[in-house]
Amino acid sequence: MGQSKQELRSRIKSVNSTKKITKAMEMIANAKLVKQRSKMEANREYAQRLQDTVDEIVAHNQGVESRYMRKTANEKKGTIIFCSDLGLCGGYNANVMKMAKEYLNKEDPMILVGTALYRQMKEAGFKMLNDHPISSDRITFLGLKEYVEQITSYYQRGEVGTVQLLYTRFVNTMTFKPDFDILLPCEANEVEIAKKDAMYVETLFEPDPETILNSLIPMMIQDVAYADWMESTTAEQGSRRVAMKTATDNADELSSSLKLEYNKARQAAITQEITEIVGGSSAV
Repeated sequence: MGQSKQELRSRIKSVNSTKKITKAMEMIANAKLVKQRSKMEANREYAQRLQDTVDEIVAHNQGVESRYMRKTANEKKGTIIFCSDLGLCGGYNANVMKMAKEYLNKEDPMILVGTALYRQMKEAGFKMLNDHPISSDRITFLGLKEYVEQITSYYQRGEVGTVQLLYTRFVNTMTFKPDFDILLPCEANEVEIAKKDAMYVETLFEPDPETILNSLIPMMIQDVAYADWMESTTAEQGSRRVAMKTATDNADELSSSLKLEYNKARQAAITQEITEIVGGSSAV
């Protein structure tokens, strides 16, 4: 019984130590979440303005053509995938991997931003254009721009018919969903255009709509990619915060359960000792 109590004391100490770590990680993830969410929301306005401008040009210049709006019968898709660099973030990476296996053709070109899934995707046989892991935490707008241009070049050469992003959408602080965002071919958002037509004021563009679009669309898709990366990293911190909070709560429950078991063992030992003493005195 004494050995059992010793083991229980050791487990209680270990669980409490782990709880301190998960609690600290939860606090760090929460701080990063607040910071990253603020950046994500600040960037949305710029990205939305670019999208609105493209929609406006396309909607009010019917028949305008651009190499970035060309639709083909090619079913191949070039994809940029966002995952994390570190683990301990719940189902964040697992959901991205599941989405990739379910919807992506392994023979299609893709670029993975984030180190956590690099080996898994290589072993699964996906055609990775990057021959080394790309750190998601260290990537910059200019760095991401290079990868967007690389995958876009496949579209311009006609090797793929679609360029898309696989990212994790930040729904709220508790909900994060992997999703696809189509970059090319670029299409106008007809729903948003219809909403704005009532208050539409014509904007004049020079030299011509096609030239403007050929310059503006690359800027737009680069910023959309950056916005989706920011959303993914925000979702990562949110998912890690939830995972660490759950771990801390589980540690609390386990610690309480072990303490109860320890007290029962301690009480049983005391009861046995009293019984032995009483039995000994009766024999005398």
